[in-house]
Amino acid sequence: MTRHRSGVSPALATWTALALCCALPSAAWAEALPEALAKAYQTNPQLNAERARQRATDENVPQALAGYRPQIVASLSAGLQSVRNLLPDNTIQTGNLKPWIIGVTVTQTLFNGFRTANNVRAAELQVQSGREALRNVGQGVLLDAVTAYTNVLANQSLVEAQRSNVAFLRETLSVTQRRLNAGDVTPTDSAQAEARLNRGLADLNAAEVALAISQATYAQVIGNAPSQLRVAEAVDRYLPKSREDAMTMAIRQHPAVMAAGFDVDVASTNIRIAEGTLLPSATIQGSASKSRNNDPTLGTFAEDQASIVANITAPIYDGGQAAAQTRQAKEITAQSRLVLDQVRNQARTAAVSAWVANEGAKITVSASESEVKAATVALQGVQREAAGGQRTTVDVLNSQADLIQAKARLIGANRDRVIASYTLLSAIGHLDVKTLSLNTPDYLPEVHYHQVRDAWHGLRTPSGQ
Repeated sequence: MTRHRSGVSPALATWTALALCCALPSAAWAEALPEALAKAYQTNPQLNAERARQRATDENVPQALAGYRPQIVASLSAGLQSVRNLLPDNTIQTGNLKPWIIGVTVTQTLFNGFRTANNVRAAELQVQSGREALRNVGQGVLLDAVTAYTNVLANQSLVEAQRSNVAFLRETLSVTQRRLNAGDVTPTDSAQAEARLNRGLADLNAAEVALAISQATYAQVIGNAPSQLRVAEAVDRYLPKSREDAMTMAIRQHPAVMAAGFDVDVASTNIRIAEGTLLPSATIQGSASKSRNNDPTLGTFAEDQASIVANITAPIYDGGQAAAQTRQAKEITAQSRLVLDQVRNQARTAAVSAWVANEGAKITVSASESEVKAATVALQGVQREAAGGQRTTVDVLNSQADLIQAKARLIGANRDRVIASYTLLSAIGHLDVKTLSLNTPDYLPEVHYHQVRDAWHGLRTPSGQ
């Protein structure tokens, strides 16, 4: 694409001119695209919900690590017991006992077929997969924000273009009616001008409706209603140089591909967890208890106990449950590998599609700019010829219709150009806060992970809930 000496592309310059027409004379631009993206990154409910899901996933790791730690259980029981004893001399002794027992038991697992170690590894891999899923959702939210922003900007420009068109058609109708009164044109010319004006009013209404819808979508995605928006620019400086580079980056760095890779590792680890149930397990258990039976007529009976017991168990036959679970885990692993291949193919296809769409958008913008320039010159020529009697009113109206359609196509082309560049950035897995240098802190899921990983107790979350 050619550029002016100032370094601004003709597409950007043209869209800037169209967007400037949308602003009121005294309005100041208030929100640029990076600012809107930062707001969406901070406040979007979908993204915040995914962050909460990831924090919940982090808790799987301390749950798995609990298998390394001792389990301590305290017990207390008390009651009322009625006793009737028949003694050898045929006398009967009765009484009401009030027994109570208090004890504590400590159990430590020494070996369980490596299931604890594998559970920890599986939980850590789930955390890694969840982080990539979170990153993928973040890309989707940012791309939705770009789409919402550019749609509002484009629809504002389209509304102003349609308003200009309506003003032109009103003036044309007024001129035609004056010429009709002077006998220069026929009533047909006046009817044609009136028909085009009504069509223009309908087009303006449709553009205003589309603008209202895009503004509502903007508020949903960004978190606030749009005010004055600045012209959005493409992000070509962050994009790969060739289609092959885009495909390579997509299949290696896209978060969906990386998440699927971690899912394969989780499934493989689950095979070892299932196989671990077939191995022996060993535990050591220590306990201490104190019991009392107290009755004034029968005397007092007390018992204090303490014990340390080692247990070793080995499964012999469980009805085939463990074997079935192992076979199931192997099939799930095979499925995960196939899903990984599918996700890679999808990422490759998405990268190629995004690359082609981005390159095509550049060409469309250039062609639309040339169309607008030619249509503007054509309209000016037709107006001069009509004033000289060489063209009819319908010729002027048709030329104006061609111009407004060309402007609408240029507005849409510039919008598609920006969205296509961000879509390509998302397809290679780089649509994030760091790459775009957004003025907002990056959400770091590992912070919460390290806060809870080695927590032995506590019911409150790190956020205080």
